[in-house]
Amino acid sequence: MLKIVFAADDLPGQNALVLTVADKKKLGEQGAKLDKKLNGAIKRAMEASHFTGAKEQTLTILAPAKTRLSRLVLVGIGDVTMVDASLFARVGGAAVAALGGKDAQAVLLVDRFKGSALTAAEAAAQAGLGARLRSYRFDKYHTKLKPDQKSALRTLTIASRAGTAAKAAYAPLDKIADGVFLTRDLVTEPANVIYPETLMQAARTLAELGVKVDVLDAKQMKKLGMGALLGVAQGSVNPPYLVAMQWLGDPSAKDKAPVCFVGKGVTFDTGGISIKPAAGMEEMKFDMAGAGAVIGALKALAGRKAKANVVGIVGLVENMPSGTAQRPGDVVTTASGQTVEVINTDAEGRLVLADALWYAQETFKPRCIIDLATLTGAIIIALAQEHAGLFSNDDKLSDQLTKAGLGVEETLWRFPLGTAYDKMINSPIADMKNVGERGAGSITAAQFLQRFIKKGTPWAHLDIAGTAWQSKDKPLSAKGATAFGVRLLDRFVADNFESQ
Repeated sequence: MLKIVFAADDLPGQNALVLTVADKKKLGEQGAKLDKKLNGAIKRAMEASHFTGAKEQTLTILAPAKTRLSRLVLVGIGDVTMVDASLFARVGGAAVAALGGKDAQAVLLVDRFKGSALTAAEAAAQAGLGARLRSYRFDKYHTKLKPDQKSALRTLTIASRAGTAAKAAYAPLDKIADGVFLTRDLVTEPANVIYPETLMQAARTLAELGVKVDVLDAKQMKKLGMGALLGVAQGSVNPPYLVAMQWLGDPSAKDKAPVCFVGKGVTFDTGGISIKPAAGMEEMKFDMAGAGAVIGALKALAGRKAKANVVGIVGLVENMPSGTAQRPGDVVTTASGQTVEVINTDAEGRLVLADALWYAQETFKPRCIIDLATLTGAIIIALAQEHAGLFSNDDKLSDQLTKAGLGVEETLWRFPLGTAYDKMINSPIADMKNVGERGAGSITAAQFLQRFIKKGTPWAHLDIAGTAWQSKDKPLSAKGATAFGVRLLDRFVADNFESQ
C-alpha cells in the first residue's frame, strides 16, 4: 500500500520529483527556483514538447542534469484561478500514473501560485487522496510478476507550504480511501472467494470500527416473508443473508431517524433459468457492487468518525440455475405483502432490493433511503460509463445527491418516473411483473423499486451498472473496480447531515 506523508515544500535532493505547473507553462516559486538551477532546462523541455500546463497534462524528464533526481515529472493544473479540490485529487492521480511505480520514493511538490483560492493544506491533502486512490492494484493472484511489472513506489511525500496542516486535512480522506479500497477488493475478488457468506463476513469486520452489525439468515428472512429475495437465492447452494450495519456517530441525535443506504449484493449472476450468454459472464462477479459500495461507505464513515447516524443494508444472494431455481412465470410474495410475477429470472436485483428496502423502512424508519445497484444493462446504453442513473421521488434529495456526486466526480444523471412507465409493469395475474417491455428498461426497473417505498419517504435509486467497473484507466482508478458510490455517499452525509 502506498504511504502518503507530508512535508514542507523544499526541493528534494534525490529520487523522483513531481512538480505542478500552471497553464501557459507557468512555473511556481519552487519550480522557477529549480529551473534556474538547471539553467532553464525545464522551460526548454516544455518548449520542445506539447506540454502547456493544462489540467492533468504530464511531461517526464529523465535524470535531469545537475541533479540526483531519477526523473522530474511535470503535472499541469491549468488556470490557477479555477483550481478546486477535485482537480488536485486528479493531479495526485496523474502523478502516480506518470511515475509508473519505477521509484520506491517520490515527492509531489504542490507549488505556490498567486491567485489560487484553494488553501495549501486542502490542495496537498486532496493530492494525497488522489495519489492513494490511483495507486490501487489487485495483484493477489499474480504469482509470476517480474520486478518491472510491479509497482516499486512505497512512499509519496506531498510537499507544500502547508506542511503539517496538510497532514491533519488528509487524515479523514485517508479513511475514505480505506473504504474505497475495501469496496474495490470485494468487487474484484472472484465469485468462488466472495459469495453471500464471505461478503457477510466482510461486513462483520466493520464491528472493529464501532459499527453495529446484525445478520439475518434464510430462516429469519422466511419468517419476515421475504419471498422475493429468497426466490432469487433458491437455485444456489450458497445460502443468502441480509446484513444491517448501523453507524451511530451522533449520540445527540439518537431519536432522529437515520440516513439509510441499501445495496444489491448478487455475488454472481448467471441470470438463473433466463441464463445469460457465456461471453462476458465472468464479469457478473461485480453484480454485488452496490452492496460493496454500501459496505465501503460505512467503513469510510466509521473510520473518520462521521457525526451522523447511518444505516447500511445489503441483501446478499447468488443467482444460479439448478433444479431448485426459480422459474420464469413463478409468482412470489414480497415482505411488503405485494406479489410479483417473475417474467425474467435475470431481472433478479430488483427482487432482492424489494425486500431489503421494505425491511429498511419497517425496521429503521429512515429519514431518507438511497439504494445502489448494478441493476440494468439499459443504463449503460444510455450513459455508457460516464454517469450513474439517478431516479428519485424527491427533488431535494435528488439535488443533494447530484451535488455530492459533482463534488467527488462520481456524477449522476436524473431520469424521469411516471404513471405511464409504472403501468408497464402491471401483471395480469399478480400485483406486478418484474420486467416491462424492452423500452425504458432502467426506468421500469426503478418504477418497480418505487412500489416498495412507503408514502412520504424520500427515496433515490442509483443504477451504477455502467460506473462500478471501468474498461479503461481513469484519473483516480485503473481499469477495473471503481468503488463508485463510496465517496459520493460519504460526501452526501458530510454535506447534509454532519453540518446540521
